[in-house]
Amino acid sequence: MKILISNDDGVHAPGIRALADELASVAKVMVVAPDRNCSGASNSLTLTNPLRINRLENGYISVNGTPTDCVHLAIRELYEDEPSIVVSGINAGANLGDDTLYSGTVAAAMEGRFLGLPAIAVSLVGRKLQHYATAAHYACRIVEGLKNSPLAADQILNINVPDLPLHEIQGIKITRLGARHRAEGMVRTQDPAGREIFWLGPPGEEQDAGEGTDFDAVANGYVSITPLTVDLTAYRQIAQLQDWIEQI
Repeated sequence: MKILISNDDGVHAPGIRALADELASVAKVMVVAPDRNCSGASNSLTLTNPLRINRLENGYISVNGTPTDCVHLAIRELYEDEPSIVVSGINAGANLGDDTLYSGTVAAAMEGRFLGLPAIAVSLVGRKLQHYATAAHYACRIVEGLKNSPLAADQILNINVPDLPLHEIQGIKITRLGARHRAEGMVRTQDPAGREIFWLGPPGEEQDAGEGTDFDAVANGYVSITPLTVDLTAYRQIAQLQDWIEQI
């Protein structure tokens, strides 16, 4: 089994090391990841600059591009034969609810699925972020499970693991995405030259976070697994939209 590992926190992030070390015990791994932190990159591609690779001493491959660039480049150019699966992570922080739309971690997995491969995204949820080994354990367990029970062709798995010791995890729950309130305002300040600059503010608080959501599962000590579909079409709205368009 050959596993392509990527992330959005960068090739030197602790999460990708923990993930690669764990998965190397069950498969041949290749790590191809951005040369810097690309959190929030979503599915962006680099179109106006060439991509360059740098092979590091530990065998990882660093790319001056986005998470999506890394997966695309690895599958199309760096593998002689395609990998068996794409595993993205372990992200330093949650990818719950609306976060998935912005997440480079989820996007890396999604690119693997676009190219026809099973794919999962793994994130560690908490403030101190100490227990990457716990998330790596569950990632490995799920990857091994996929050997015998492959994913449907139109989905990836978004996995969020509480930042807890392995023995404190309550189990696994299959969940749906929750939702946050609208994002808070931006932070307005000045650079040293007195020019006005802006920083993104904190994300909105949890809004739809009840039973059955990824937010609720993680808050109660469970690993959350949410199946995500790549097709964004709102099928239930097609007939209603057809009626509407005929009236305008």
